[in-house]
Amino acid sequence: MKLQNKALWADAAILLTAIIWGSAFVAQSVGMEYIGPFTYQTIRSFLGAVSLLPVIWAANRRQKRAGTYRPMTGAERKKLWLAGLCCGLALGVASMFQQVGVQYTTVGKAGFITAMYILIVPVLGLFFGKKVPLRTWGCIALAAAGLYLLCMKDKLSLSMGDGFVGLCALGFSVHILVVDHFAGKLDGLRLSCIQFFVAGLTSLVPMLLCERPLDMGNILAAWAPLLYGGVLSSGVGYTLQVLGQKDTKPAVASLLMSLESVFAVLAGIVLLHQVPSAREAIGCVLMFVAIILAQLPGKTIEG
Repeated sequence: MKLQNKALWADAAILLTAIIWGSAFVAQSVGMEYIGPFTYQTIRSFLGAVSLLPVIWAANRRQKRAGTYRPMTGAERKKLWLAGLCCGLALGVASMFQQVGVQYTTVGKAGFITAMYILIVPVLGLFFGKKVPLRTWGCIALAAAGLYLLCMKDKLSLSMGDGFVGLCALGFSVHILVVDHFAGKLDGLRLSCIQFFVAGLTSLVPMLLCERPLDMGNILAAWAPLLYGGVLSSGVGYTLQVLGQKDTKPAVASLLMSLESVFAVLAGIVLLHQVPSAREAIGCVLMFVAIILAQLPGKTIEG
């Protein structure tokens, strides 16, 4: 009974994470009414890093009380910082593409196009000798059809916003592969804190070059979307994901996380009144089916 309750709470934590991350697209869109995309991304990333510091402190304290705390060796610390640098650069570039793209497209579209990383990751994995489920190729075709209905209008061309979010999906795919390469035995909370800090530094340069002079009045006016994106989406969302994945099956967690795109659409409808057309809705359904099917077990082929 206890195991069932733990699994139930874990699934609830993952579902809440999907809700937080899906509705974060609204915060990103609203934040852009006051400040530029690079300013938003810089402050959001630094807030995410800072919000994880008390979580790391609490985790260390709990380990010390339990007698399981072990200081990091010099080699482990070096590997952690290298991993944080690489992951942070990938995350920073992907997030900047997403932030710029959200300016020119709806949050629902942004949510679904971003979720394409679930299909892009296994394809990129082919270049590293990884296996790709046979079903994934059919899912890619289905998702491409959905993407066409969602994004294409009268002529065969992506809007600027959809194109930037597409590059964001590619960036997040690279980020996932980099995390997969480094994560292994590294402390997930520390790695996430460092990568948020590096991601903030990554967007700091274009912020200073492209969005000066900075208006503190506008930054303060955007406090709500900044706190949501930085503390809730980054700090709380990541912590819930880590806690939830400890007691739930990876397949279940992955499927629940896929609902992020659905919650992005719902948040856009409820909070921003961005109602998708029938054509766009059909595209969303096709993409969501492709995303779900891609995560089911199947035969694999090697690249």
